[in-house]
Amino acid sequence: MFEAIVNMTKTPKVIVLRTAGTNCDEETGFAFEHFGAKVDLVHINKLLNREVNLSDYHILAIPGGFTYGDDIESGRILANELRIHLGEDIIKFINDKKLIIGICNGFQVLVKAGFLPGNLTGSKISKTYLSQKVTLISNDSSKFEDRWTYLEVRGDSVWTKGLKEIVYFPVAHAEGKFVPQDGAVLKSLTDNGQVAFRYCSQYGEAPVYPQNPNGSVDNIAGITDITGRVLGLMPHPERHFLFEHHPFWTRKEKQSKYGEGSMIFKNGVNYVKTTLL
Repeated sequence: MFEAIVNMTKTPKVIVLRTAGTNCDEETGFAFEHFGAKVDLVHINKLLNREVNLSDYHILAIPGGFTYGDDIESGRILANELRIHLGEDIIKFINDKKLIIGICNGFQVLVKAGFLPGNLTGSKISKTYLSQKVTLISNDSSKFEDRWTYLEVRGDSVWTKGLKEIVYFPVAHAEGKFVPQDGAVLKSLTDNGQVAFRYCSQYGEAPVYPQNPNGSVDNIAGITDITGRVLGLMPHPERHFLFEHHPFWTRKEKQSKYGEGSMIFKNGVNYVKTTLL
């Protein structure tokens, strides 16, 4: 019994946030759990009512879906809940060197709450200075894009270590066009190495539609904060977690049980084990 308790103290703990409309929480939880994390799927109300404490966890994951039906705009309502009611908790979470990942709708939430791209000067952020510097708007195609995309892996993030130079993840969104506030923000993201993923062709060349499925500025598909510990991306790595998730898996030689998205979740768990525990 004592040995079991000791081991639990050395287990990375992941909170996968969900609310009305979230639909990728179980897949995201499975990915972390597969690499040895203890995962709790937690409804936003439990955090708001203080039934669950964010500080008890090492990784916060905001998965994909259509929170609150995207009634105002994608991710806006959940973003406001997090910023207004849990902003100080999340900022402390970030400043304590813990990890956050937002996938698809989760990415929309993080940028609209101001947690991404965060403070572009590199100093610690505070609730007073949270501001939205980028957004994700309706796709140029004016339709829901459900397809697989090639991504050029950029930057030096905790989350992206060990990934191939080009990976293949699916997208499923209607509002995924990445737009920075202005040219200065875009330049800062590039100069700071905060661009984590860019849409590209199969061979890493500049994409054209539908290779860039939404018209994102500078082909940006995912960014981090300046520390590389907070990641947001529109494509779904949890949907290419296993080799068989690849749409052409029957034509490929199986070299691993895992798909290309698995490394992101493994990196998160390994970071906690080596840095926070």
